[in-house]
This record gives sequence, C-alpha cells and structure tokens, in this order.
Amino acid sequence: MINILICCTGSVATIKLPSLVQQLLKTEKFKVLIIATEHSTKFFDKNDIPTSVQIYKDKDEWTAWNKRGDPILHIDLGKWADILLIAPLDANTLAKIANGICDNLLTSTVRAWDISKPLVFCPAMNTKMYIHPLTKEQIEKLLSWGYHLIPVIEKTLVCGDTGVGAMAEVDTIVSRVSDIVKRN
Repeated sequence: MINILICCTGSVATIKLPSLVQQLLKTEKFKVLIIATEHSTKFFDKNDIPTSVQIYKDKDEWTAWNKRGDPILHIDLGKWADILLIAPLDANTLAKIANGICDNLLTSTVRAWDISKPLVFCPAMNTKMYIHPLTKEQIEKLLSWGYHLIPVIEKTLVCGDTGVGAMAEVDTIVSRVSDIVKRN
C-alpha cells in the first residue's frame, strides 16, 4: 500500500478532486489523505469524497496541538505519506512554495517534505498567469529541487479564455503518479 497525500489549492481545477481520489483508490495500491486549502473547499463537495479519505484543513493544524509533545500535523502528514501530489497547484501557492513561504497547512507540509520522496505538482491557472515569466521561473525552481511536473494542457478554461494553463486530465495524473511510484 502506497500512502499518497493529495494537496489541493484555490484553483477551479479542484472540481476534479473527487474524480482524482476515486481513480487513485481504484488502483487498490493507494491509501489517500487530503490537505485542502480554505479556498479550495469552494470547488468541491466533501460529500463527493469517500468517507475513508480524511480531509485536513488549516484549522486542523492548530486543534491537534495544545502543548509540547503533542503531534505536529504538517510533520506527521509528511512522515505518513510516501508521495505528495499537489493537484491543482494554483499560481498563489506555486509562488509561496518557490519562495519558501509556509503560512498554511499545505505550504508547511511541503516545506517540511523529505525531498528524497517524490513530490508531484500539477499547475492550474489562467493562461495569462501561466505565461507570465514568474511562473516559468517558479516551476523551474521546483524542478531543480527534484519535484515532478505534470504539465498543463491547452483548452477553453472555465473563465472562457482558451489557452494553456488548465490542469492535466485526471487519467494523465493517475498514470504519471503510478509511473513515478514504480520508479521509486
């Protein structure tokens, strides 16, 4: 059994989270937990996630800890997981990770991630955001750390614009994650 921690951010591509979880669980080799940023929760219904899959939010970081010796959630989740998958990774969280900012449960977990284990990221943002020079720099920084990129695709986005920036299809993500797991 492979423990996979899915992190989702405030991108409309988070609507694909239930499908992503279902397909990963169908492989029968993944146990799944989720970290959802506050903004990501606007794009999925927790009732569409199997009850066997725990969803962690920022508030859980602080309710788990009361005194010295209590669990530190972002550390414990990193220890539990064999692979970390950020799908989708919005422009805001990409910038935070690339610059070492850890101001929520997701970014703290990434900052404390054991880089000997795979971290896979799936960008998703508006075309204008994606083609901005900062995005290329930030993605290159994550790649230089050994993180695995599942590239964006071109399509008509929810906002009506057509171009690059959409998160890869769920089938592609599941296939790539499975390939990465086989190699590690």
